[in-house]
Amino acid sequence: MKFYFISLVFIFTIVLSQEIDPPEAVTKVATCAANWLKIESGVKGISMGGSQVASGSGISGIFYNPASIAFTKSSEVYYSKSYYLAGISHNTLGYVTKISPSDYLGLYLFYLDSGEMEVTTVISPDGTGEMFNVLDLSVRFLYGKQLTDRLRIGAAIKYFREDIYTAQMQSLVIDLGSNFNTGMYGFILGMSVSNFGPEVQYEGDALDVTVDDDIAVAGKLSKITNKFPVPLTFRIGLSNDVIGGGEESVHRLTFSADAINPIDYTVYGGMGVEYSWRDIAFVRGGTKLYHDTAGLSLGGGLKWSMFAVDYAYVNYGILEETHQFGINLKF
Repeated sequence: MKFYFISLVFIFTIVLSQEIDPPEAVTKVATCAANWLKIESGVKGISMGGSQVASGSGISGIFYNPASIAFTKSSEVYYSKSYYLAGISHNTLGYVTKISPSDYLGLYLFYLDSGEMEVTTVISPDGTGEMFNVLDLSVRFLYGKQLTDRLRIGAAIKYFREDIYTAQMQSLVIDLGSNFNTGMYGFILGMSVSNFGPEVQYEGDALDVTVDDDIAVAGKLSKITNKFPVPLTFRIGLSNDVIGGGEESVHRLTFSADAINPIDYTVYGGMGVEYSWRDIAFVRGGTKLYHDTAGLSLGGGLKWSMFAVDYAYVNYGILEETHQFGINLKF
């Protein structure tokens, strides 16, 4: 308990002490491959400024913390559609089921399509007339466990692949997380690490170079690309029902805040609130702290019987807005 509390205070002190525009700051931006692995995909979390490592529950919180599946009461199916930046769209599809009183299994798919872009070369900088897409895919195989009435843990083995024109790369990484009810004034503490795995390397026909037959019998050689790390990300956060408590409350107001530390970016944060009326209607809002572009986020949802729908909006400033929609079925 003491360790969790000290860690939380330490991380949040780092976040709050960051300068908004530190002079001559040296960062590691663009030093990782597969940066799309950091794109948020839970509609509820997106509308709350990405602060879901502690407040997330069920299948929609998997991106932030795999331990969230250990809140599933029986089984859940989830689908979301996001209209992202620059005409890019991504979709998620997930399934989680409770296999014993304390064990849970899940499957979570993420698919991103850049849309068509024109192929350009040094010789044809205005385009060759040929089109291509960037396609990104990840599949998580999840396991969650409720160790006690206050502690839940989760893990995911994640396969991902990226195709750019005729080049591709693929690998396996691991996500780990925990959710702990501190017993102190209703505070819940969450921690997670995402994308822990080996460096990746691109390969494929796009790397082939035509050479003379006396250099290579096949008439071509393949360039060897450098290996790059994947975007390992650490999260720690807390949440609290400042009004009400539990799904049985007529009115409930939940506050959540996260500190996020990717290895290819500076430490930043997210905070949000969710108001619930009878666990039927939801209004959400949040914001990112010390983030280059993401700002205000808003959203809401409706739930009746086994069915729920959610919506999220995020203002990315100069990059304009994004819209996300989610559908959840519990049975």
